[in-house]
Amino acid sequence: MKTALIIRHVPREGVAGFREPIEAAGYVIDRVDVDNQDFHALDLVAPDLVVMMGGPMGVYEREAHPWISCQLKLLARRLAADRPMLGVCFGSQMIAAALGADVYPGPTKEIGFAPVTIHDRDGPLRHLSDVPVLHWHGDTFTLPEGAELLASSPAYQHQAFRKGRNVLALQFHAEMGEDERFVDWIAQDMDYLTAAGQCPDELRAAHEVHGPRAVAAGRAMIAEWLTGLV
Repeated sequence: MKTALIIRHVPREGVAGFREPIEAAGYVIDRVDVDNQDFHALDLVAPDLVVMMGGPMGVYEREAHPWISCQLKLLARRLAADRPMLGVCFGSQMIAAALGADVYPGPTKEIGFAPVTIHDRDGPLRHLSDVPVLHWHGDTFTLPEGAELLASSPAYQHQAFRKGRNVLALQFHAEMGEDERFVDWIAQDMDYLTAAGQCPDELRAAHEVHGPRAVAAGRAMIAEWLTGLV
């Protein structure tokens, strides 16, 4: 039986809409939070699939979050073994950093539903073409050496990349759109939203309008990606 380990950096950012295609592909899902006292002892090479979700911290905030350095070491071992891994938002930045890329604050806070430009029209991300997906970040990264750029937005060139067939990194949140925790995202990030000039009511309305379509496209993307894993 195949195993999938979900790494949560904050409780409100779980696997959400991606749970369905992962379970449909035959994976038994387990979850670990980075504040677990045994996190440092994890064997991240062992699970058949590792999924790292988002979080409000930056990869460069290692003094404030000592587990970041620990997690990067664990990720490096998994990447060296070329084991399947998916990263979302902060998770994608962690993959980039573990591959030797620089992660740093971007020019603006990108928040809200908007489509991304898909560069690989034949790959799994084609399901997202012209579909507004959720963005909620202010950091970005250089493209890791040997990685293929898959998607961009007007504000951020590096929205998605893959390294071989087993590593997929998504800056945006195609898993969010039907999860009730979106309310917590807004409540917990009010200062962040205010600084970005975002209106909570408008975000909630956009979530109602675009969420189901975004999640359906995200599920199709992940389902297809999983079938191509080595």
